[in-house]
Amino acid sequence: MSATATKAGRAAKDPDGRMSLGQHLIELRNRAMIAAIGVIVAAIGGWFVEPFVWSALTAVIQNMATAQNAHINFPTLTAAFDLRMQLTLYIGLVASSPLWLYEIFAFLTPGLTGKEKRYIFGFFFSAVPLFLGGCAFGWYVTPHIVTLFASFAPHDNLTILNASDYFTFVLKLVLAVGVAFVTPVFIVLLNMIGIISAAAILKAWRWAILGSILFAALATPSTDVVSMMLLAVPLVVLYFAAAGFAWLHDRRKNRDAEDLDAELAT
Repeated sequence: MSATATKAGRAAKDPDGRMSLGQHLIELRNRAMIAAIGVIVAAIGGWFVEPFVWSALTAVIQNMATAQNAHINFPTLTAAFDLRMQLTLYIGLVASSPLWLYEIFAFLTPGLTGKEKRYIFGFFFSAVPLFLGGCAFGWYVTPHIVTLFASFAPHDNLTILNASDYFTFVLKLVLAVGVAFVTPVFIVLLNMIGIISAAAILKAWRWAILGSILFAALATPSTDVVSMMLLAVPLVVLYFAAAGFAWLHDRRKNRDAEDLDAELAT
């Protein structure tokens, strides 16, 4: 296809800003590539930060070593190198979160009106601290979770933890809590592009509370109920906050539709 034909195809885009399926897929590919490059660049920097993260993660096991005979094991010759690569990738994923979160929101903006697109910055500047705050909270509860699980082993036995399994468990937990904290922002965004209504969000409030409690129970399996509630309560509050924003948006949208109908009627 010639350059002229390509330009003509771009110019033929729907005047309302709608895109064809092919154009959506091309934009998704481009934004995914930008996000991937950002993760790789951040991971390169994470290679130099990794020793500090390594020390922080192994400190939990070192504190347990005397009381519970817990040790980390590297079963193969390349296990330490493979683990360091995994750690740098996770560090890059967290460090580059402002970039890939922006790319996700930017990909969804064509479904918004010109006025609604201005909210994209509000979504972005709320999603980034929520994700990082969730990761920080996951990092905070990790020692309690690891200590609890290790405590089930008899004290007269030796607990040998596979390094890869241990760090994968911890890092996935940190990311899972981060994603849980940012989910309400995506709920609001899905409401604004017309995929889900505020009524549907509010209708599912029982499932949201149950899901938040179950997630908190799994993420913080501690005998201390306070630790679980410290995670469950913010998740529930964020869900209802998202429902409130969605309700205000639907109310304004319905009011605008009524005003337009009244204008057309006259």
